[in-house]
Amino acid sequence: MTRSRQVPALVVGGGIGGLATALSLARHGQAVHLIERNAGFTEIGAGLQFGPNASRALDALGVLDDVLPRAVRPPRAQLMDALTGRPITTLDLGLAFVERYGYPYLVLHRSDLLETLVDHCRRHPLVTLENGRTVVDVGLHPGLARVRCADGTVYETPALVGADGLHSTLRAAVVDDVPVCAGYAAYRGTIPRRDAAHAIAPDEVVLWIGPGTHLIQYPVRGGELYNQVAVFRSPRFHAGHTAPGDWAWPEELDDAFARACRPVRDAVASIGRDRHWPMYDREPASTWISGPLVLTGDAAHPMLQYLGQGACQALEDAVELGYRFACHTTDVDRAYREFEGARWARTTRCQTSARPWGELWHTEDPLVLALRRRVLGDRAADDFREFDWLYAPLPADAAAPALAGVPAPPPTRLGAR
Repeated sequence: MTRSRQVPALVVGGGIGGLATALSLARHGQAVHLIERNAGFTEIGAGLQFGPNASRALDALGVLDDVLPRAVRPPRAQLMDALTGRPITTLDLGLAFVERYGYPYLVLHRSDLLETLVDHCRRHPLVTLENGRTVVDVGLHPGLARVRCADGTVYETPALVGADGLHSTLRAAVVDDVPVCAGYAAYRGTIPRRDAAHAIAPDEVVLWIGPGTHLIQYPVRGGELYNQVAVFRSPRFHAGHTAPGDWAWPEELDDAFARACRPVRDAVASIGRDRHWPMYDREPASTWISGPLVLTGDAAHPMLQYLGQGACQALEDAVELGYRFACHTTDVDRAYREFEGARWARTTRCQTSARPWGELWHTEDPLVLALRRRVLGDRAADDFREFDWLYAPLPADAAAPALAGVPAPPPTRLGAR
């Protein structure tokens, strides 16, 4: 029997972006119901890199103080040549970096952040969470969305938020497209830090780049674990074997890194082979809105991982959407339009910048390699200019005033080093 429930606002998707959105709406006075298809709240994968823009968003959501004790603040990020083992460039993430951007660079375990967001949502009186609800259909009408789940439950709401990720069910109601596979795949996992003897700098972020490959390493969970992600271009995929299970085999992983230097080969050998993750994004959409539905996070603007901004931009979305709801409590359409207007250009830049950045990492072109060595090799570790567009505090008259209004905390609160 169909069970119909009316809710004031409905968020579909219980990942980091969906939970952050529910919490943001509630903190701005909007009662919100969130549904998640899985029986529990879980995150796939282990590590997250959060630039200062994401740390700022966490502070705006009121969760940063609970995240900091479980995160790691790496002192540096190193870019290394995966073939020669030589350094290419270094980014200082210490005091000068924090002073410039107001917030630190963090690395943390996905489940640590997810648990923190779930806890904050459960303790907020305006948030209700419900698991085991798989959306199979959505009907959009003027001022009303009707969401039907596999178990027959129907939700009716004047404000529907699609935060259901890369393979979003709700996106089809806004954009007629499909995810784009890059032909790259990732094997990833964590090991106890004591077992990371191959690591050249276990307290830092280390990124090894090479032809068609990269490996990133950094500590998580307060330094107890060491996260590693090995990404490679699959020859089988690019030869036309694109069906699931027909490419990105463990043998391809080992072949891709066979020419790498010893620390990289040792690291790849320590990563489990039981599962891999294909790399996807989508083309930027012209809009994220259809009537009473708005998309956020990866449902709206999925991007390749090369800028480390997927979850970061979802958090920024959450902060801005909550602010727009507070500004226009009875005008959902205006709140959505202003949210999209504030966020579209920034997320589109992230999407369109990530692809060529990945090509620069993975190139085999001799001329590009020579230019890369020259340009990156000559930069100083405290030259932050290329990151200003992404990490710098927004000006007071920015199109996205929610984050522009978040002041930098005193250094003592962040435990500045």
